[in-house]
Amino acid sequence: MQPIAIFTGASSGIGAAAAEQFADAGYIVINLSRRDCPVAGVKTLTTDLSDAQSLAHSCDTLRDMLSEEEAPSVCLVHNASLMLKDRCDTTDDESMLQALSVNVLGINTLNRALLPVMPPTSSVLYVGSTLSEKAVAGAYSYIVSKHAQLGMMRATCQDLMGRGIHTALICPGFTDTSMLRQHVGNDAEVLSSLGDMNSYGRLVAPQEIADLIFWAHHHPVINGSVMHANLGQVEH
Repeated sequence: MQPIAIFTGASSGIGAAAAEQFADAGYIVINLSRRDCPVAGVKTLTTDLSDAQSLAHSCDTLRDMLSEEEAPSVCLVHNASLMLKDRCDTTDDESMLQALSVNVLGINTLNRALLPVMPPTSSVLYVGSTLSEKAVAGAYSYIVSKHAQLGMMRATCQDLMGRGIHTALICPGFTDTSMLRQHVGNDAEVLSSLGDMNSYGRLVAPQEIADLIFWAHHHPVINGSVMHANLGQVEH
């Protein structure tokens, strides 16, 4: 029996890098996203996390698979995120709901569906952000949702006491992903300035976060922890 890793948003960036690492380690790896994962051997369940019907179908498929496979361990990684350019004084309810659907409600649906069939030695890992505990201007709904993920992780830890399933919130700093590049309009000067905001003067590499995700799954001692991965970000 093979262990299983389930990722949301493994079509690129951190998710794809982590999916490859788990696949190389012999895991059955499943990706939930609208686009295929480019990693060989990773199966994609085409899923729109903001669409209740699409997500419910994927949950049914995954629940059946976990029940049939009897995997010795499952790593559930909530990695997908939607980042809008918005502000507290202009964001309408529809836009807020759009962000929360992907970044919060989708997580809740997956946890509710899969946790009852996940065995001991499993993990639920949330990929948050430096902005899970801080804020900047112009990313209002993203920041609200990332703060919510921090609360979800801590509540997950408490609710699963005694189950042998551990959890953590991994908070990357500015990481060289397509989401970040799109958010800043692929402006090389802005990307360079973001890299200068840590002690190494560069963006975090997706593989560095993938390494931490893999490590976190295998070390339950970090249950309930917030794990910062930002190369020593400069504080203001």
